[in-house]
Amino acid sequence: MNGFLAFFIRMFVAIPASAGVWLASIIGYDQTYLMSSGIAIAGGAAAYTATSLLQKQRFLSNHHLSRREYKYIRKNLDEAQPKISRLQKALLSVRDLPTLKQRVDLVRVVRRIQSLVQKEPRRFYQAEQFYFSHLDSAVELTEKYMFLSAQPRKTKELTQSLVETKRTLDELKEYIEKDLYHVLSNDIDDLHYEIDVAKYSIKSLKESQSIKKAGDIHERK
Repeated sequence: MNGFLAFFIRMFVAIPASAGVWLASIIGYDQTYLMSSGIAIAGGAAAYTATSLLQKQRFLSNHHLSRREYKYIRKNLDEAQPKISRLQKALLSVRDLPTLKQRVDLVRVVRRIQSLVQKEPRRFYQAEQFYFSHLDSAVELTEKYMFLSAQPRKTKELTQSLVETKRTLDELKEYIEKDLYHVLSNDIDDLHYEIDVAKYSIKSLKESQSIKKAGDIHERK
């Protein structure tokens, strides 16, 4: 669920609950305004916390995750975010126009993987190689490439290192694109299944119409 929407729902529950507790304390229990306000704040906080826990439990149930699994996934996502920021900064800092599109595409793919896993944490298990290997390698290689390309004088050895680093980054980009494909593999399989069902339905409909048309022709004869 969208973070803002979840917060809105919690407040939508907490504010009326707080108001109800305040009125009950004033009218039903003849408490002072100060005491009633304190009780109302506590009641609203309890309603907010209970709603938050219910939302989290529903989220975990919908994604078939235990609290322990989600905590593990959340930890890895939080650790990945600064790396993605470093990667993006390094890639877009390199002053090399011919490779700009390629670098922008890599940033887009990396951010897409992170976004998909944030929305559906169970996809993390399909992206473990990205989080535990490919992302770290991409950050290290990109920062190295940025550092080398920023040097004012390019020796033969430096130029060769730049070429090798770029070649390795190109290969790594292909692996990261495969990571995204793997994250989406279930969706692609589902889409293929839906396409096959649709094709079968269309074929059955055409056959039915052909049989009906042939029957109409036979009756007219």
